[in-house]
Amino acid sequence: MPDLRRHHAVPALEVTSLTVEFGRARARKRILDGVDFRVGAGEAVGLIGETGSGKTTIARAVLGLVGTAAGTSVRVDGREVVGLSARSLREFRRSGVVQYVFQDPLHSLDPDHSVRRSIAEPLFIQGTLSRSEIDEAVEQQVDQVQLDPGLLGRFPSELSGGQRQRVAIARALITKPRLLILDEPVSALDSASRVKILELLARVRSTDVALLFISHDLGSVAGVTDRTVVLYRGEVVEVNETSRIINAPQHSYTRLLIGSAPTLASGAIDRERRSRLHAAPLPS
Repeated sequence: MPDLRRHHAVPALEVTSLTVEFGRARARKRILDGVDFRVGAGEAVGLIGETGSGKTTIARAVLGLVGTAAGTSVRVDGREVVGLSARSLREFRRSGVVQYVFQDPLHSLDPDHSVRRSIAEPLFIQGTLSRSEIDEAVEQQVDQVQLDPGLLGRFPSELSGGQRQRVAIARALITKPRLLILDEPVSALDSASRVKILELLARVRSTDVALLFISHDLGSVAGVTDRTVVLYRGEVVEVNETSRIINAPQHSYTRLLIGSAPTLASGAIDRERRSRLHAAPLPS
């Protein structure tokens, strides 16, 4: 199988004129209409929109799971995904260059697999490492996501929601992907677990992996992402640095999202002020 990783100057994801329609003949419905955005190498980008706006359809298109209209281009780590044969798609997914973390880890983890087996599963599928190398990789990932090693012999039903999501993140990272897609990764968690997972993702994004953080909640992506793409009814209506999206939204829909979280803007301003304060030279 060819090596799908390339030089880090290549963007992790480039989406151009992404158009998706479902249905037949006159009943066809356009879900995505000419969507354009990119995620740079090591960059964290938020994808924000209401339920039904097409966020998850974008993620599925990146994985080659939905058909797209003519003229669409989806490039992952420099490789075109649109139009790949079934065999090439299988190789692409098996490579681990892009990985996916779902909203509900209880449903995404095999209930019959231990934590150790769940995390190691992508490496078993690739079949390129020895058992000892896989065990070492699992231990490294457990440490990276700050999961208690004593949980490796347990099963998903024996874990808390936050612990299960750490397992899911560890499993996604074990192939050292260029792109990690996070689809509402904290919406199914309680508030305490949500904060801890967001802190974990902020640490993860300091590595080489790029993040596409899908959410309906601007507050969730605010502390994790560099830029944010705002999606409304299948179209991109605004793209900017996340701090600018929050502090100076340009589109009426973005302003509506900000208005639904009244403390978000002030919190972002406070963070920006603290950042300027820390960056200022010390008085002589």
